[in-house]
Amino acid sequence: MRPAVFSPNLIADLQQVEQIIHERTRARAAVISIAGSHLSPPDVPRLRAALVLLAAQTANYHLERVIHVAAAVELIHAATQTHNDLVDEAERRRSQPRVGPWNHGVTLMVGDYLFALAAGEMALSPDPRVITFFTEAVKQITEGVLMPAAPLRPLEEGRAQHLERIGYTDAALIVAACKAGAAAAGADLEQIETLGRFGHELGLALRLGDEVRDFTERNGSTSPGASLRAGAVTLPLIFAASLGDSARLVAALDSSNAAEQRWAIDEVRRYGLTPTRAEVLRCAEGARGLLAQIPPGPGREALARVADYAVQRAA
Repeated sequence: MRPAVFSPNLIADLQQVEQIIHERTRARAAVISIAGSHLSPPDVPRLRAALVLLAAQTANYHLERVIHVAAAVELIHAATQTHNDLVDEAERRRSQPRVGPWNHGVTLMVGDYLFALAAGEMALSPDPRVITFFTEAVKQITEGVLMPAAPLRPLEEGRAQHLERIGYTDAALIVAACKAGAAAAGADLEQIETLGRFGHELGLALRLGDEVRDFTERNGSTSPGASLRAGAVTLPLIFAASLGDSARLVAALDSSNAAEQRWAIDEVRRYGLTPTRAEVLRCAEGARGLLAQIPPGPGREALARVADYAVQRAA
């Protein structure tokens, strides 16, 4: 996320969160080597930790009450992403789980270790509900990863199933971040639940924006369409299947033929990006609408800017 989205004061608080994460992991060379890209995303301030702090700023904000919650959510995110490295999207889509010896035991253990570190941070929270929020999020992430991929056709069925799945895999932890930050700052139950719904809509918008960016030159990759080449179903692909050559797209998703993959990526860029951007806008507007129920102030304004950024980055 661009630093301009966050205030200098928030950046300073995030640096203190970063220090805690560094202290917990600096002596664990194996953890850093395996999970390093997830522990330290390059050039990206920690979005989930920022949402914890911003949700807390809509109530009675004191950094010491939420700093361990913010560290916990980033450790959980790193743990889930480390575990996700073990998942083959194409195998999951085809309902063909990997069989035989599992050669990724170290990666699995590192993910578990990060979960344990996160549990230690949660235990330092002043509100025990934080543990419940994050536990529910981890359960939902696991359930979402195990869900079958959405079908490409018919459109509404594929769209609904995909939104449900990413609501679990991507939005759940953002929901927990918003609810946990508000709870630790003493917000009432209604405000906590409203911020959770905000987090759900924001999480969808951010994930769908990533799916758009995967097929554009602005994704920082010289080879757009990594998701398609990995055999993963995305909303741009679902929209493209409803507007373009669905049979050939299905075949290309299962193909290792580079020419067919390039054709499919062009097809998605032609038909799938515009309607997916409309979905990003819909979700972001839903998130902003929920903020009307939150007391006005710097926290609410900053959360609205995050929702706006979700739209801008998908443009």
